[in-house]
Amino acid sequence: MVDFSLLLWAAIPPLLLLGYYYCRVPFAPPLSRLLMFFIIGAISGILALSLEWIFEIVANKVGDWHQVKRCLATSRCASTLFGIALRQIVEVGPIEEGCKLVAVVVPTCYLQRRYRLLHSTVLLFTVAVALGFTAEENWIYLFHDTASIIDRTIGTPVHAMFSAPWAYALGIYISSHTRLNRDKKLIFQTWLNSVICHALVNVLSSAWRYSLPLRFLSYGLFPFLLWMFWRLEQLLGKVQGKPVIILISDRTPQRRYWQRSLVLFALILGGNAIFGLFLLARILSPLSPSKLFDADILWFIFSRFLLNLFFGVLAWGIYRYLRHSARRRYF
Repeated sequence: MVDFSLLLWAAIPPLLLLGYYYCRVPFAPPLSRLLMFFIIGAISGILALSLEWIFEIVANKVGDWHQVKRCLATSRCASTLFGIALRQIVEVGPIEEGCKLVAVVVPTCYLQRRYRLLHSTVLLFTVAVALGFTAEENWIYLFHDTASIIDRTIGTPVHAMFSAPWAYALGIYISSHTRLNRDKKLIFQTWLNSVICHALVNVLSSAWRYSLPLRFLSYGLFPFLLWMFWRLEQLLGKVQGKPVIILISDRTPQRRYWQRSLVLFALILGGNAIFGLFLLARILSPLSPSKLFDADILWFIFSRFLLNLFFGVLAWGIYRYLRHSARRRYF
C-alpha cells in the first residue's frame, strides 16, 4: 500500500501538468497518444538511469572516475562543486537529454509516416516524454527517500523546461515541407543548450550544501528556473502562432541595457519569492496541523508569506511596466 501511494505521488503531478498543457493547445493530438509518449518517457528514464550506471563503471575502469571524484571531494568546497559540475556536464546532462530526444524522435518518425504532424504536436510529445521521465525520477527519489514529496512536486515541470529548446527545433524540422540542413544543425545546438541548462540547474541546486560564499549560488536557482519557464511559455506561444511577448523594446543601447537590468531584477525578485515560499513549505511540512495554529508559528507564517508576496508583486509590477512600455512603443 505504501509503495502504491508513492507511485501515485510520483505520477499524479506530472499527469496533471500534462492535462493542463493538453487543454491549452488547440488541435492537440489524442490524449491516448500523449499518454503513450508519457509511458515512453518513463521508460527512457529507466534507460537513462541504466546508462549512467554503466558510464560510472566504464569511466572508473578507464579513467578511475571514482578516484577523481574522491580527490575533488577531499579538496576545497569549490573543487567539490567543480566535481559535481563536471559529472553533470559530462554524464548526467548528455545522457538524460539524449534519452529524452531518442524517446521523442523514434515514435514521432513512425507516426510521421501516417500523419501530418504540427509544430505544436511535436512540442506536446516532448512535454509528455519529459513528464513521463519526471514521474520515473520521482518514483526513484521517493522510493529511496532521498527527496520529499514537496521537493519533487515543485520540480515537476523542470524536465519539460530543459527540453523545450530542442523540442521547438525538432518541431520546425518535422513540420517543414522543405527540410534544410540548418534546421538539423539547430536541433543539435538547442540540444546542447538543454544539456548546459540541465547541468547548471543541478549544480545550483547542490550549492546550498556548501559553506559561504558558494551557498549564495543557490539563490540563482529559482530565478534561472523562472527564466526557463518563461522560455517554455514563449515557445509554446510561438508554435500556436501567437505573438511573442516583448519586454525589451527600446532601440537606444542605454535604454535597452536598462530594460535588460529590469528583466534580470524581476527574475531575481520573482524567483527568490517562489524560493522563499518553497522554504516556508519545507519548514512547516514536518509540523503537526495543531502546531500550525500556535501564535508564534502563525506570525512566522504570516510575516514570511507577506515578505515573499511583496517581492513577487514587485517583480510582477516590473513585468507589467515592461509590457506596457513595449505596447506603447509598437502600438
